[in-house]
Amino acid sequence: MKIAVIGQGLFGQEVYCHLKKEGHEIVGVFTVPDKNGKADPLGLEAEKDGVPVFKFTRWRARGQALPDVVAKYRALGAELNVLPFCSQFIPMEVIGAPYHGSIIYHPSLLPRHRGASAINWTLIHGDKKGGFTIFWADDGLDTGDLLLQKECEILPDDTVSTLYNRFLFPEGIKGMVQAVRLIAEGKAPRLPQPEKGATYEGIQKKETAKINWEQPAEAIHNWIRGNDKVPGAWTEACGQKLTFFNSTLNTAGLVPEGEALPIPEAHRPGVVTKEGLILFGNDDRMLLVKNIQLEDGKMIPASKFFGREDNDTLELTEAELVTREAVRKAWKRILPNVLEVEDSTDFFKSGAASVDVVRLVEEMKELCDGLELENEDIYMATTFMDFIQLLVRKLRGDDRKSECIIDYVEKAINKLILQMPHQLFIGGMFVDAEDAKTYGTINPTDGSVICQVSLAQISDVDKAVAAAKDAFENGLWGKISARDRGRLLYRLADLMEQHQEELATIEALDAGATYTLALKTHVGMSIQTFRYFAGWCDKIQGSTIPINQARPNRNLTLTRKEPIGVCGIIIPWNYPLMMLSWKTAACLAAGNTVVIKPAQVTPLTALKFAELTLKAGIPKGVINILPGSGSLIGQRLSDHPDVRKIGFTGSTEVGKHIMKR
Repeated sequence: MKIAVIGQGLFGQEVYCHLKKEGHEIVGVFTVPDKNGKADPLGLEAEKDGVPVFKFTRWRARGQALPDVVAKYRALGAELNVLPFCSQFIPMEVIGAPYHGSIIYHPSLLPRHRGASAINWTLIHGDKKGGFTIFWADDGLDTGDLLLQKECEILPDDTVSTLYNRFLFPEGIKGMVQAVRLIAEGKAPRLPQPEKGATYEGIQKKETAKINWEQPAEAIHNWIRGNDKVPGAWTEACGQKLTFFNSTLNTAGLVPEGEALPIPEAHRPGVVTKEGLILFGNDDRMLLVKNIQLEDGKMIPASKFFGREDNDTLELTEAELVTREAVRKAWKRILPNVLEVEDSTDFFKSGAASVDVVRLVEEMKELCDGLELENEDIYMATTFMDFIQLLVRKLRGDDRKSECIIDYVEKAINKLILQMPHQLFIGGMFVDAEDAKTYGTINPTDGSVICQVSLAQISDVDKAVAAAKDAFENGLWGKISARDRGRLLYRLADLMEQHQEELATIEALDAGATYTLALKTHVGMSIQTFRYFAGWCDKIQGSTIPINQARPNRNLTLTRKEPIGVCGIIIPWNYPLMMLSWKTAACLAAGNTVVIKPAQVTPLTALKFAELTLKAGIPKGVINILPGSGSLIGQRLSDHPDVRKIGFTGSTEVGKHIMKR
């Protein structure tokens, strides 16, 4: 079929490429004019293939189609117009010209959320279901007959970017190709759009994105995430406009203690805490904002709003100076309009767009051997000098986002000064149990109390599981590659080896193990276990199974192996660290998150292990540790609906009870 593609961006580029692979003849591509000297990806791809590319600034004037534009289009002889994310108004003289007409992609479940900001309004309204529609173009605004729709679940902390990247982009491309296939086969439906449930909302712009504080916390959260990243929900405070990003209603365990941020129209002042900015709705419920953009455009962690940044400039080593120049060349490639990339060059003021952010992240991964870098990092370090400082800190492993305040118990034993955490470990923080409950963990050699350890309660299990679930569904752990996951586990094993004498001494003190046995077996085998499973991370693969070798189809079945989610781990007293490692390393290698309940009588090596996971850079919430009783904490883990798998070593009687639950 002869097809004209009218659209833009990476989405348009991917649809174009897939239609070419399907064997269709692309007779012309119509995209937007170059911006800041940079051509649109769709146009670039078509030019490589020698397909005619047109970049009309407009298709009509004063409501009338421009004759020369229509003539150039008609000369191509298209049988179908495919419009993937077309942002221009296309006249009906073009829409209705092909034999098969025109189909358009729209990122909502029409007739709901007609208009240009459909993704924003899907989130702002708190819809539980979202998706996309491919419809036959007419002279209305997204009112044409329906051809194909696909829906997905909206996650509680979805933003425009996460919803688009997770579903609307990949599935939308497949949907466009499927729609064209149905048209080619003569099977494409034309279902009139129902008016029931139809909505139309205007385009979201910065001036219309101001937060209305006279509403519940959930509505404020929906407004912020519905405008994240563009155009950004804002309010006036401290004499300037503050724009909020990365909002969540997952505030389990957060205490609103910190410095107050007065917001003139808000129900209550915000509170700047070490976790971010806590805001309140008029129902007194909390939400948490993690990033703030200042009026000058700089993005900062919300937790740093009142704090002075540590502006000490790192002195770079010779190797880091080489890396800096390689990064400078990468910036120059991405910013062709910049004659020279200086230390003061601002990435976004030099013409970079969101697609360039993605490109820079990928180039830095390639350059820096899989370095963990997020889009938000670039928004927080927009000048070249700031970016290099951020990059070097990450490469050195002293990224400030990993900082955690730890209340140690110190003991001088075995010619060492032991520093032992003694609180619960939830969401990357050491915290007290509910009602500050504690118990004494005993040295079995003499019956003395080593220290008081936080005693987890039912509510603490719920907080830990919520943190693990959020880390699995929304956190960095599920976004990084398997190779990067393995690199983090290797780093954790290296840290365990560096602290092996300390871990073995704690194991001897708390579990009564002979020190040499603890050093060689308890700790040594734990290190080996993490190294073994770190190597498995990028080798967990599915199968390709031949079903029928007969020509011409030679059918195959493909299988995929995917992580299941939150795993509960219940371990006994006799090999505390080794049992933890056997179960935890396997779960983490597969991409799961964990909530670990060590034996109540031997919790200390597990808590020291938690500290090492922070130093290794394991993202917050991936590992959670709850010292406490088996009958209470183990029982709740077994019962919890969000725990997808239980790993247990213990008595037959308790094992049977867990299986029943």
